[in-house]
Amino acid sequence: MYSHLIILPCVLCGICNIMEPSTQQGSKQQLKKWKGKAKSEVLGFKVEQVWPLLEDFFGLDKWFPTLSTCLPVEGISGRPGCVRFCAGFKTPVDGQDKQTINWTKQKLLSIDPTLHTFSYSIIDGNVGFYSYVSTVKVTPKEGQGCEIEWLYEVEPVQGWRLEDLDHFIGSGLQVMAERIQGALETMLEAVKA
Repeated sequence: MYSHLIILPCVLCGICNIMEPSTQQGSKQQLKKWKGKAKSEVLGFKVEQVWPLLEDFFGLDKWFPTLSTCLPVEGISGRPGCVRFCAGFKTPVDGQDKQTINWTKQKLLSIDPTLHTFSYSIIDGNVGFYSYVSTVKVTPKEGQGCEIEWLYEVEPVQGWRLEDLDHFIGSGLQVMAERIQGALETMLEAVKA
């Protein structure tokens, strides 16, 4: 009945075992996204004190190191669908002689003020991030304050290693947590005086 059926090797999907092993493995690596997570503590302050500073989607330049610009492009800060333009940051793979300014446009996908979490994606930019989606959440840390967690997923970035991106996000989040903690401490000291 099916004597005329011809099976051709699949060179597109990388799923079947008909392809040569080296080609098949390369296809799977190209399809796999990088995933990572960073955490930083904000000591002495509750989630309810830290969250308002992070939920201001257009205010990232106040906290993220080397980010000189964060401007609204469309929508209202903190509402899903709003878009921000971020520029001026340095990455681990930027050379000393780099003349162009790194920039991205980022869209807020969802936000939950009750769970203190939001997700966003990079929709345009010149840093080579494709299919980038990130979730930021603030959670209580028993007796010590709270913790900011930054999860991300992105297609492999040309010229980067996963370790570069982990370092970029991890060190950036660490500085953000320190700046937020410093700002809240300054406010408390000023109110006490």
